[in-house]
Amino acid sequence: MKAAVIESFNRLMVVKDISDPELKDDFGAIVRVEANGICRTDWHEWIGDWEWIGLTPELPMVPGHEFCGVVEETGKGVLRYKRGDRVIVPFHMGCNHCNSCQAGQHNICDNFSMAGFHFNGGYGRYVLIPQADINMVKLPDSIPFDAGAALGCRFMTAYHAVVRQGRVRPGQQVAVYGCGGIGLTAVHVAASLGARVIAVDIMDEHLRLAADLGAHDSVNVKTHNPVEAIKELTQGGADVTVDGLGIGETCRNSVMSLRKGGTHVQVGLTTGEERGEVSLPIDMMVAMEITFRGSIGMPRSEYPQLLNHITENRNIDPSRLVTRKINIEEAPQVLRSMTDYQTMGINIINRW
Repeated sequence: MKAAVIESFNRLMVVKDISDPELKDDFGAIVRVEANGICRTDWHEWIGDWEWIGLTPELPMVPGHEFCGVVEETGKGVLRYKRGDRVIVPFHMGCNHCNSCQAGQHNICDNFSMAGFHFNGGYGRYVLIPQADINMVKLPDSIPFDAGAALGCRFMTAYHAVVRQGRVRPGQQVAVYGCGGIGLTAVHVAASLGARVIAVDIMDEHLRLAADLGAHDSVNVKTHNPVEAIKELTQGGADVTVDGLGIGETCRNSVMSLRKGGTHVQVGLTTGEERGEVSLPIDMMVAMEITFRGSIGMPRSEYPQLLNHITENRNIDPSRLVTRKINIEEAPQVLRSMTDYQTMGINIINRW
């Protein structure tokens, strides 16, 4: 099969033919990838970030954790899926044995693994999915593959962050820091719930897209102090803030933008500069009774609500986040362009 391969960190990926994956046990499945999103997590992987949390892959590696496709083959022990099924593949792979998996929280599995990091992922045409019964979700026929890819990472991650962790309600004021794929989706989801959303970014074109997706106001950090601007726009602070980027500045500013009793949801992971450590105004958080919640992925038990929201609500549509569709040969350059934040929305590989 044709695949884009990381052979050296921070060097352009190589597109070449590699061997197709093969079933290793009775509980796996082979998925033919129909759409794969180029996610900023792939960029972190490509430059060699995240060794401090054990997410630096052994090279060579085919990246890609945000994809959907069609089941090609299943092991004898797979009961929920068959050849020809359209499926979403959540990026977090559960083991189905640990306490977290037994509690239905596959997104925080004690034996967490991830396509594209621990085994070859969706930048190749075929992917081996372990424990397929718990690590795939059926994709409704009404949702096209290009939109379905993000339901394996950015869209479902933002949905869980906003709906479950942030508990956003109609009429609340929500500030979203960082208008990449995660942030734009958070804007779109929060707006679909009836919240008043403020988008924060450094690029006007990202903020214009955020407005198209439902943001009521926007703040460009290059020209405005975001904390002061949000306090003024909300007359005291946001009810909920979401940091979709993960650098120290956006995390701290998100917390500082809250009103008393507000909730901050941290989605973005840090970079090599922070290495997982960020300074926060703890005394202020205590005095204001600020809630700080981490958020990663989404348990598969929440997929019915998400999919129902998409199929039944005209105000939410993952297709609107897709800004570019490319072939696999273009993927290396697109990934490299993320270094300077040159991509916008969700770029999809849908041709091999």
